[in-house]
Amino acid sequence: MNIIDLIIKKRDNNELSTEDINFFIESVCRNAVPDYQISAMLMAMCINSLSKRETADLTRAMTSSGGIMELDEIEGFKADKHSTGGVSDSTTLIVAPLCASLGLPIIKMSGRGLGHTGGTLDKLEAIPGFNVHISKEKAIEQAKKHGIVIMSQSDELAPADKYLYAVRDVTGTVDSMPLIASSIMSKKLACGSDGIVLDIKCGRGAFMKDLDSAEELANEMIGLGRSLGKKMSALITNMDEPLGMNIGNSLEVIEAIEVLKGNSRGALRDVSIAIGSEMLVMGGIAKDSAEASDMLKRNIRNNKGLYKFAELISLQGGNPAVIDNYSLFPQRVSKSAVISEKDGYISEIDALCIGRAAAATGAGRQKKDAAIDYGAGIMLKKRTGDKVTKGEILARIFAENSEMCAEAAEIIKSGIKISDEKSAEKPLIYKVIR
Repeated sequence: MNIIDLIIKKRDNNELSTEDINFFIESVCRNAVPDYQISAMLMAMCINSLSKRETADLTRAMTSSGGIMELDEIEGFKADKHSTGGVSDSTTLIVAPLCASLGLPIIKMSGRGLGHTGGTLDKLEAIPGFNVHISKEKAIEQAKKHGIVIMSQSDELAPADKYLYAVRDVTGTVDSMPLIASSIMSKKLACGSDGIVLDIKCGRGAFMKDLDSAEELANEMIGLGRSLGKKMSALITNMDEPLGMNIGNSLEVIEAIEVLKGNSRGALRDVSIAIGSEMLVMGGIAKDSAEASDMLKRNIRNNKGLYKFAELISLQGGNPAVIDNYSLFPQRVSKSAVISEKDGYISEIDALCIGRAAAATGAGRQKKDAAIDYGAGIMLKKRTGDKVTKGEILARIFAENSEMCAEAAEIIKSGIKISDEKSAEKPLIYKVIR
C-alpha cells in the first residue's frame, strides 16, 4: 500500500477502506509519512469529507494507536466533558473542580489551542509550575485519591490524534466535521470515562457556524460514543461572541477563579453550570438538572469548588497561591484600549475577530510548535446588548509591545458593531441532546 495512492484516492473523492485508514494512521505513528503528505491527506479529507463508516474507522484507528486508560479501580461513574472549541471558553477550569467537589470523579484529557480558539492545557500552564504531563499510572492514582485530573495527551494515549491535531492547526484543516468528531472521540474513548458531555459551539467563533451543522456534529459524536458503550449527551451553545470577558491564558484562568469565588456572573458561569448539571445527572449524583444546578451553585457559595481547584493546582505542581494573588501570573507591561467612537448599543462582538485579535497579542500560536505568551490577551468591558457612550472603553489589550497592541486593536474594532437600537438577545444554549 502506498500513501501517495491513498492521497490520490481521497483527492478524487473515493471512499477509503478500513485497511486504507489503518495504514495511514499506522504510518503516522511510525513517522513513515512526512508532514507534507499528512497535510495533503488531511486536506483531501477536509475538502471531500468522510462517510460515517470512514469517520468511525478513523476514530477507532486513532483510539487504538496507543493504550486505553483502564479506570475500573476508581470507584463510581467517571465523567468527562469536551468543548469543540471557542473563544474565552474556560468552562473546564470551572466545571471539573465543581463536579469533583460533589463526588463525581473527573479524568480529563485536554488539548492545546487550535486555530483561533484557546486550549485548556495552555491556560493551565499559565499557572506557575503546573504540570499537564501526567502518566496513566499517576493519573489513575490521583483520581482514586482526589477525584480530579486534567492532563495532556501522553504518547501512550491516542498518539496519532496528538500529531494530526497539531498538523491540522497550521494547515487550514481544522474546520472539518469528521476530523473534529474523530479527534475528540478518539481522545475521549482512550481516556476510559463512562460518560461524556459535549459542548458543541455554534456561531461565528465556532467551527460549526449554524445550528444544523452543530446538531449534525453532536449526533455524529453521540453515535460514535454510544456505539462503544459510553453514555453521551450534548449541549449546543452560542459562540457568536466570546463566552467570557477575558481572552488569553492567564486572563482566562483568573476569570475562572472569579467564577469559582462567586464574584463573576454571566455567560461563562451559566454555561459551566449547564454542562456540570448534565455531568452530575449522567453520573447519578443528582436526580435532575434543577437539583444538579442547585448543588453546583451551593459549592460556589461555600468555596468547595474553589478549594478543589486549588487542590488540583497543588497536586500537579502548580502554585495554589495564584488563587488569591493574581500578580503571580505572567504579566504584560504594554497595554492599550479600544474606545467607543459613538453612543449606542453593542449589536455584535464577533468571536472570530476577538479570537484572531488575541492571537495577534501572542496569546495564540501561528505554528504548531510556536511558543505562546501566557500574559497576553484581551479584557472585554462590554457584551452584546450593553449601552455604550462615546469615549467609553470597550476592551483592554495586553501584549509584549505597542505594535502588537495596535494590530490587535484594529482587529477588535472590525469585530465590534454599535447600533442606535438594542438588538434582540440570542439564546445562550440552543439545544440539549440526550
